[in-house]
Formats: sequence, C-alpha cells, structure tokens
Amino acid sequence: MNAGAMVEVVLPGKVEPEGLQIRQGAVPSPAPGQVVVRMEATGVSFAEQQMRRGRYYDQPPFPFVPGYDLVGTVSATGDGVPAGLAGTRVAALLKVGGWASHVVVDAADVVPVPDGIGAAEAETVVINGITAWQMLHRKARVRAGQTVLVHGANGGVGSVLVQLARAAGAHVIGTASARHHDALRAQGVTPVDYRTEDIPARVRELAPGGVDAVFDHVGGRSIIDSWRLLAPGGTLVSYGSASTRDDEGSKQWPVLKLLGRVWLWNTLPNGRRAYFFNVWAGRALSRDRFRARLRADLTEVFEALRRGEITARIAAELPLTQAAEAMRLAESGTVAGKVVLHP
Repeated sequence: MNAGAMVEVVLPGKVEPEGLQIRQGAVPSPAPGQVVVRMEATGVSFAEQQMRRGRYYDQPPFPFVPGYDLVGTVSATGDGVPAGLAGTRVAALLKVGGWASHVVVDAADVVPVPDGIGAAEAETVVINGITAWQMLHRKARVRAGQTVLVHGANGGVGSVLVQLARAAGAHVIGTASARHHDALRAQGVTPVDYRTEDIPARVRELAPGGVDAVFDHVGGRSIIDSWRLLAPGGTLVSYGSASTRDDEGSKQWPVLKLLGRVWLWNTLPNGRRAYFFNVWAGRALSRDRFRARLRADLTEVFEALRRGEITARIAAELPLTQAAEAMRLAESGTVAGKVVLHP
C-alpha cells in the first residue's frame, strides 16, 4: 500500500456489511483552522449499524464514510492553528468520517488524550463515555446515595454508565442477560435478568420508593415502565430506541413518538423529569459552548479512565480494511466491549 495514500471505508447505500467499499486516495491537506489527524483507532457503534440500514435519525445521503469518532495523532496543521498541536494524540467526535486512515477536523473540535492511555483504550470511551458522563452528571445530576436503574448495563454506553455511577457513590441496578451478572456483581451492581424477570416488579422490590434516575436506550414499551419506576423528583433519560432497530418504515417516527411522550410527561406536576438525550444538542445554537462542554466532559472521562474508575473494554481489534467483519462482529451481540478498527 502506498505510504502517501489515504484509505477509507465507504458506505455506498443500504447494504449488508460485505457491501462496504474500500477506497484509496491522496492524504488530504488542512484548510485554515483545521488539522489532519492520522487515525490510530476508530470503532463500530450502534450508529453505524443503524446507518447501514438507512435508519439513523439524521444520517447524510449515501454514499459516505461512516465512523462516529476516532483517536489519532495530529499529522498536519492549517494556518491559524497552534503549531504545538502537531504530533499530539487527540480524540474527536465526528458523527461520520472516522473510518479513514487520515481525517480532516476543525482544530477546535479535537480533545487531547492524556499520556498513559493507549489509542484503542481511549477510543472505547469517546462516544460511549461522553454520552454516559453527560446523561449522568448534566441531565440526571446523580449524587452519592441515590439509586439508579441502567438498562443494558453490559452495553457500550451502559457499561460506562454503571462504572461512572458507582464512582459517584450511587447504588446501581442494571439489566443484562444472566451470563453478565457475575461481572456486574463484581462491580457492585445489582443485576436483573431482562430475559426471565419481570423488570418493573423486580426493581420495585429492590427500590420500593422508586429510583432516582433511569437510563433507557430501549424505547418503545420499556420507556413507559421506566417512567413509572421513578421516585418523586426522579429523572428519566432516554437515549435511543433499540427496540425499533429492525423496524421498517419511518426512521423519524420512533424518535418523534418518544419526544412527544417526553414533552407530555414534563407537563405533569409531579416533580419528575424526562429527557431525550442527544449528544449533539446545542451545537447549532452555540458551537463554542458545545465545544467547551465536550472538551471539559471528555477530559473528565479520560481522567476517570486513567484513575481506573472506568475500564476500557475492547472486544476485538481489526484492520480498517476488515470493516465488514468488524461490523458483523459488533452486530452479532456475542461480544462484550467495543470493536475497534486500526489503520
């Protein structure tokens, strides 16, 4: 492979993973205010799985390069960018474009990765870590001594959520299939089997007065149960509709239905709050404020990783050219942790 070439993975349309295309081209140059990041690690997240089906809420038109986030080293800087950025390891949240050996990013959008954290480790907590941190600390504002319910406690976001919640001193109830229960107990989490147990009944047994926060990525029917399990003053944070993953029809409808329900619940006079969490919220209103918050929160997540409060869970590491295999693996539901791609 030509050392001066860029390699990227293209999603040409609604295809099976094997339909992903590998493309080579020239390494891009940064415009003023931009940097080129030489990718060291990117990952497969739920977003790419949805985009492949054409079901991600605001995905760009096909064809495009997927890749929600990445970690890499700044290899070139454009005019107006501090020269000292070159050679530093950074992370960036992109939504699309990360599945490439070289990516152009606005310099204001990169967040330094502290020394002592590997690229693959850091990659596991970019989108998952920022989502978990902001839901826990900015939306639910969970405090020590509170009780929270985390659905999918073994998932990408769920596994970071339970660890951050435990680090904050909260009691955690987590839903997961039985084979993950021992690992959850070892982290101080009370597990509930979503396949065999009646979740609402079991949670009421564990928290008779209700829970202070619920984090729900399932949507659909689950969200109603989640709302009913809240204690007075509690917070529901919905961040997806995994239950509608394989549905046909409008990709906007499940989200709009959720938003409508959230709006309605927030008009009720019982002190409970519901949020539909979107990591990009506020970006259109104030880009500077969005960037400052992202930088602050992702820095906190990296520090938690460095202190060992959260652990990087890498399910598998594959070369970028094997993106199809990586996607199959991520979608199989048989792995714990993040499937990471390297150049």
